[in-house]
Amino acid sequence: MGRVDRIKRLSYEVLDKHKSKFNESFADNKKSLDQVTIIRSKGLKNEVAGYITKFIKNEKREEEIKQSQIEAAKEEEVPEVVQVEAAPETESEETVIEIGAETPETAEPSEPSEEKTE
Repeated sequence: MGRVDRIKRLSYEVLDKHKSKFNESFADNKKSLDQVTIIRSKGLKNEVAGYITKFIKNEKREEEIKQSQIEAAKEEEVPEVVQVEAAPETESEETVIEIGAETPETAEPSEPSEEKTE
C-alpha cells in the first residue's frame, strides 16, 4: 500500500505544477516526466507515468460524459419549448370553448335541482 500511496502522491505533485505537459500517451508522458523531474528508478518512473496517463484518460472520459449529458439535456429541452409555445394557442382556444360549454351546462342542471327541492 505504501508504494501505491507514494506513486499517487508523486503523480499529483507533478500534475499540480505541470499538468499541461501531459496527455493520454504513456510514451509522451514518460518523456515529459524526464523533463520535469529526476526519477532515477526506471520502474518508479514507469509507474508514475502510467498513473498520470490513467488519471488524464479518466479525466477526459468524465469530461466527455458530462458534455454528452449536457447535450442530451439540451435536446430534451428543445422539444418541450416547442410544445409549450404551441400548447398555449391550442389551450386558449380549448379553454374558451370549455368555458362557453361549461357555463350553460352548470346553469341548466342547477335550476332543475332547485325546482325539485321546492
